[in-house]
Formats: sequence, structure tokens, C-alpha cells
Amino acid sequence: MTHHHEGPRLPEPRGPVSAAVKDHLLDAGPLPRPEDVAAAPAYGDDLQLALYLCYELHYRGFAGVAPDREWDPDLLRTRAALEHRFLTALRTDTPVHDTLDDALADLLVEPVEGNGVSHFLCAEGELWQLREYAAQRSLYHLKEADPHAWVLPRLTGRAKAAMVAVEFDEFGGGRPDRVHAHLFAELMTDLGLDTMYGRYLDAASAGMLATVNLMSLFGLHRALRGALVGHFAAVEITSSPGSRRLAEAMRRTGAGPAAEHFYDEHVEADAVHEQVVRHEVIGGLLADEPHLASDVVFGIDATGYLEDRFGAELLGEWREGRSSLRRPVFSEISFIS
Repeated sequence: MTHHHEGPRLPEPRGPVSAAVKDHLLDAGPLPRPEDVAAAPAYGDDLQLALYLCYELHYRGFAGVAPDREWDPDLLRTRAALEHRFLTALRTDTPVHDTLDDALADLLVEPVEGNGVSHFLCAEGELWQLREYAAQRSLYHLKEADPHAWVLPRLTGRAKAAMVAVEFDEFGGGRPDRVHAHLFAELMTDLGLDTMYGRYLDAASAGMLATVNLMSLFGLHRALRGALVGHFAAVEITSSPGSRRLAEAMRRTGAGPAAEHFYDEHVEADAVHEQVVRHEVIGGLLADEPHLASDVVFGIDATGYLEDRFGAELLGEWREGRSSLRRPVFSEISFIS
């Protein structure tokens, strides 16, 4: 029997759907029944973890799972059913702007009295909350920019050249010590976190899984290339002011120089990226394929919708003095309301 040691360990299931997907990956049982997929809440732990397991096979896989599971036809059919459930809910629930100009204008406006996670962490967040935030976000930041790279073969000309330029910065401009995923690992070290890829998957909330799954959903489907560009625009345009607040939170709590540097780097880099993405990536894409404008808008707004859900989830727990994580991972921290 061949043993497969690459990748993180498989997480604990969160319901019948994720349990069946995990069993199938280990040759230990059948895939979930269609009625179980249809009944699973679209943004809930069970469906989102099952979808994450399917998607992660296209990144680093899991220890003990054969690499050829990535293209298992039966698993791909299950993934399609999970995606349909997720995407249908997003199209139903996401408030969508009428025009791209309106969507971009709202991204560019900073509220006078912001009440999001970065505002909370900047003004009053404690070190344990910053550690939780980093543990949750590690599901994305330890593979930062990888999901967006899926769109590169689906772009041409001006849009492709601009997207590659931004991704080149995300991947360190040719310097491994400046790769953003590496910088985030150094942030985690400052915060006393384990930097192993996938370490906090069991602890991460359904809201965090959904935000990561959204990138893979858009990135792995050529038909959703416009939505992926919209997602990328939403991230880059809102990153600089949010990163400024998070850098200040790291300084105020004494998190450490690498923790500060990760967000300081994003303040500067993403201020430039925002211009490139708006004018060259989106502009170039729509010059070639103007019919994708509504998809770009959907990508922007679906990103905001899920980020708002995740933010409300975090703040709801923290304001009550509770952990946002599904299971304790910081035994030395006590939570005080």
C-alpha cells in the first residue's frame, strides 16, 4: 500500500457531508448522499468543510490522501453539487450593485465611523484576539495569492500583464524572503502561533472557510473569471486602509516587528495594486470582454457579503469575551468579558 505523507492532516468532520467526503478520501466509505448535500446549510460548518476538503486537493492535498484524488470523477461530481448549493445561496443572498462604477465607488469610500474587525482590533483589540484573527486568516494567508493565480491563463493582453505584475509582488518579486505567505508565517511566529500549513483548520470557523472557498470557487471555474477579478479588486482596494489599522493594532499590543511588518508591507504595496487592478486588470478585462461586467460586480459584492458575515461572527464572540475559534488552541490564554 502506498503511503501519502504530503500536506496537512485531515481535519475532524463537522457533519454527515464532511464525514463522508473525508471517508472517501481515505477509501473508508462512500461519498455523501445527494439529499444530505441538499439539506446542508449553505454557509454552515458541514458543507463548507466538505467543500474545503475538495478544493484543498488542488493546492497541497492532505497527508494519507492519494494525489490522484484531485481528479476523482465521483468526488468532482460531489464537489459540483456542493458548489451549486454554495453559489446558488450567494446569488440569492448577496446584495448586488446596479453598476460596476457603483460597486467600485463604495469600495473606495472609508466610513467615517467604521465598525469592522480591523477598526475593533485597532482601537481596543487584545493580543489574544489578534492571535485568533491570525490563526483564522492563516487558512488563506499561508497560501496568499495562490487562488488568484488560477485566473492568469484565462486572461489576455492588458489584463493578464497587469494581473501578473500584481501577483509578482504578492510572490515576493523574485525574493523568497518577501513572499507574502512567508511574511505571514513570520507574523505568526511573533504571535506564538504554529506556522504549519493547515494547522488551524480544525479551529477555524465556517465563516472563515467560506471566505477561502469563495476564492477557489471563482478561481477554478473559467466561467467565473470575471467574479475572480472582482474578488481580487475587492481585496486589493480595501486592503491598504485595513492593513494600516491592523499594523497599528500590532504595534499597540506589542505583537512584534514581523507582525507589524506584514501589515505595513500591505499598506504600501496594496495602495499601488489598487490602481493597477482598477484601471488595468478590470479595465483590460472589460475592454476584451465587456459582457463580464456583471460578473465582476458579483465577485466584488459576494466578497463583501461573506467578509461581513465573518466579521460579525468574530465581533459577536469577542464582545462577549468568548473565543471565535471552534476549539481551544491557546491554553495559556484566558478569556475575560
